[in-house]
Amino acid sequence: MNSKVFRKIPQYQSHKIVGALKIKEVVTNTDFSTTLYFEDDNYAPFEVDAEYVGKHKPKAGGYYVRYEDNYESWSPAKAFEEGYELIKE
Repeated sequence: MNSKVFRKIPQYQSHKIVGALKIKEVVTNTDFSTTLYFEDDNYAPFEVDAEYVGKHKPKAGGYYVRYEDNYESWSPAKAFEEGYELIKE
């Protein structure tokens, strides 16, 4: 048994700016590539590589996320929507 007393770990608040699109559909193509379709029809669907799919396991309803350093990720909708607010341009 761990003899250390459980303490609340430090908390952090996000202040990052990210690009994100809510995913409408994730389609595995016949060549095993994967295409993401978005709820906002102003953005064309695009393919993500097998490494992205294996690591992030994107699902419809969640968000495709791209950070300023071009790192790509996926976030469940609840976590994303609680942590980020749309910047109005």
